[in-house]
Amino acid sequence: MADSSPLIIEPRQARAADATVILLHGLGADGHDFEPLVPALPLNDSLAVRFILPHAPRLAVTVNGGMEMPAWYDILDMNLGRRIDEAQLKASADSVHALIDAEIAKGIDSRRIVVAGFSQGGAVAYHAALTYPQPLAGLLALSTYFATAESIQPSDANRALPIEVHHGSFDPVVPEKLGHEGAERAEALGYAVHYRTYPMQHALCPEQIGDIGHWLNARLGAQEA
Repeated sequence: MADSSPLIIEPRQARAADATVILLHGLGADGHDFEPLVPALPLNDSLAVRFILPHAPRLAVTVNGGMEMPAWYDILDMNLGRRIDEAQLKASADSVHALIDAEIAKGIDSRRIVVAGFSQGGAVAYHAALTYPQPLAGLLALSTYFATAESIQPSDANRALPIEVHHGSFDPVVPEKLGHEGAERAEALGYAVHYRTYPMQHALCPEQIGDIGHWLNARLGAQEA
């Protein structure tokens, strides 16, 4: 999945992690892209969360003239919801599964592991979370789309997985229509989806960062202050 080991940010508290968030970056970025997000999240002090920020491998990306860049999979045309290299996406999702397996081996309950992703990373997060064979805490899909909605074979273990979807209403990269369609497709598969939109482009905004923190607090079993 990656050219190097993931960036790992241990809990703010001086104690062992009891929950994990795996956050996948977007096309052309790396794990450091969301490093500043972690300390900005309003997480409850009772939580000890490890953040894992993997780095995508370098792949030739067709829509960028075949240029090699960090990518979870190739995009074959700009109709992002349709033409992608699905085998590469699924391979990236398998690598996320391996990260989850490793966290469980370290003693983290699978039900305290959140899978999250932004843009291209969000498409991988959709597939990885919904196909993982043990129950997870939640799926956070940011400014993304559900690329494998028509072919996915979901795991029964995560049929009740809470899904939080965020999108910018002025997104010029992944149009908000694709984000909404992804949420609808997940709902059609029987998942409980909460959809939020923000007046932003292909990014994060302060209000959203607050919402992400509160959602993580709820999903990981802490009471709001």
